[in-house]
Order: sequence, then structure tokens, then C-alpha cells
Amino acid sequence: MSKSIFVPKVYNSVLDFIETEKAIKKIKDHFEKELSEALNLTRISAPLLLRAGQGINDDLNGVERMVSFDTLDISNSTIEIVQSLAKWKRVALSRYGFSVGEGIYTDMNAIRRDEELDNLHSIYVDQWDWEKVITKKQRNNRTLKNEVQKIYDSIKATEKFLNKLYPSLMPILPDQIYFITTQELENRYPELTPKQRENKIAKEVGAVFVMQIGGLLLSGEQHDGRSPDYDDWSLNGDILLWYPVLERAVEISSMGIRVDENALIKQLKLAQAEHRFVFDFHQAVLNRELPLTIGGGIGQSRLCMFLLKKAHIGEVQVSVWNDHIIEECKKGNIKLL
Repeated sequence: MSKSIFVPKVYNSVLDFIETEKAIKKIKDHFEKELSEALNLTRISAPLLLRAGQGINDDLNGVERMVSFDTLDISNSTIEIVQSLAKWKRVALSRYGFSVGEGIYTDMNAIRRDEELDNLHSIYVDQWDWEKVITKKQRNNRTLKNEVQKIYDSIKATEKFLNKLYPSLMPILPDQIYFITTQELENRYPELTPKQRENKIAKEVGAVFVMQIGGLLLSGEQHDGRSPDYDDWSLNGDILLWYPVLERAVEISSMGIRVDENALIKQLKLAQAEHRFVFDFHQAVLNRELPLTIGGGIGQSRLCMFLLKKAHIGEVQVSVWNDHIIEECKKGNIKLL
């Protein structure tokens, strides 16, 4: 069931269809260059399909259904369409032999069949997924914040680049990104829901990295769900940007330092997901066969939508929408691709 979409009172896209398509290409090319240089990343090919039962495909919050099927030539095996590559990238870093300080990025395309459709959510997901090798000593907040700052600087550089090409697309991002934990947010705004807190802080500071997502807060509630077997819940977070077009915070990136064997054991127990211990990926983490890493995903369509000041993600990607969304977009002069 889709959510109600937000339609601005007066909306006209700054760029038409053709200029939008040209600008999307320019944004993606420029941001990829900025990101890869800032984080020392090499682009590699990424899968759309994975074998089931290895624990590599992510089940996100543990309730989302994967799209799966069988094939004629691969017997006794179910094939799954990717939901996220958080675990696959870590395995790839090991297989390809990357060293500390080196990393990879990919064009990740996924289908999330249980996504609730709105201005920001589509069943088709496209991200720059990235992963980088770190040392045990680097598993700390300083490392996390340093990488966040590099990503934010790459976003700002792309915003400035786009403004030179299209002067009507004025930059709105602040010079610095603000850091705050989910517990600090709850302490500051105890009367608000987690999403309301995100909107409140994002509107105040313009750009914020909300840290430590997945575990329980002092109130006994979660700020948000997070899979227990890729991010370390004490060393992760989301990059949120205040977006005046929709009058809300937009999550551009989810990222974090990945679990080591101790964090994996702790979090699988907390999530009551001990059955995952038998999977190949989880055994590799427990046996220290995979490198320690930091990584995340950066939404391609969301970044394009933000920088091009679009009201709906369907203005920068081609997907499938229900009749209600199509009709509301027509009424609001939102032209879907």
C-alpha cells in the first residue's frame, strides 16, 4: 500500500525532459569521479543476481521479501535479485586482494518489492555501493566521520559543478555537515518520533549525519531498523539533507563500519537471528577470513533528484507506479519519466 505523496503547492521543474536526462548523466559522471578520488575507490562490476542460501544477499530489516526464481540450467538452486550489496562487496574485497586504504565502488541496481511507494521510494533502487578496507585500530568514530566528510564534500562539489552548468539550480547545502547520535536526538526531542527528529535536526542544520542506528535507545525504542549482520550499530549512520522542495529530510546515504566477529555475535543475538550463523558469509566473519571494512550506499536517483530540485524520484528514474501516484503527479505538474 503506497503512502500519500507530497505535492508542492506550486511546482515547475527547472529542467525539461531532455535537459533532465543530460543533467543526470553529468551528475553521475562528476560525482563518481569526486567520490572515487576522495575515498581511493576502484570501480568494479556488480551482480544483479545471487544464489540464495549463502547469506550474502541482504534481507534489510528482516521482513522484506526478495524476488526469487529458478532457472533451467542451474538445478537445485534458487536465484535472488539483489536487494543490497553490503555483504557481497566485503567478499569481493577479499577475493580481489585489495589492501588497507583501498576500496571499490559499483553501480548497484536492485528490486525491493515490499517498498512503500512515495516521493522518495521506488521498487527500483539504484545506488553507488562502496566498500573500503580498514584496520582494527580504524574501527572507531573518527574513521567513520572522516569518510562521511569526504562523501559530503563530494556532494557539495557536484552541487557547485551543476550550478555552473545550470545557474538556476542554486546551491543550498551548508559548508559543514553536522554529527549527532540517535540517543542525543532522542534526548533533544523526546516528544517527537524518530522521523520527526530527523526532519527537525535536518531543517536546523541543513545537512546531518545521524549516528548509531539499529540498537535500542534509552526509551526502549529503535530509532530505525538495521540489518544485524553488516553495519556495526555503534559505528554507523545516515547522511540526511534538508530538502525545501518536499519540506523534509532526504536520506542520501546509509553507511558504517562493518561488523567484526564480536559485533556480529552480539547483534545476531539481539535480533534473535542466530540461525544466520550457519551461512557462508557469517562463518567467514566469525573465522576472520574477511577484511575489516567500512562501506555504504549512496542513492543515485535521490542525489539527482535533490540536485535537480525535483519533487518525485520518478522524475529522474524510470520505474513502475500505481494509478494513485500517477494521477497525483499529473495534478501537481510532476512529469514522471
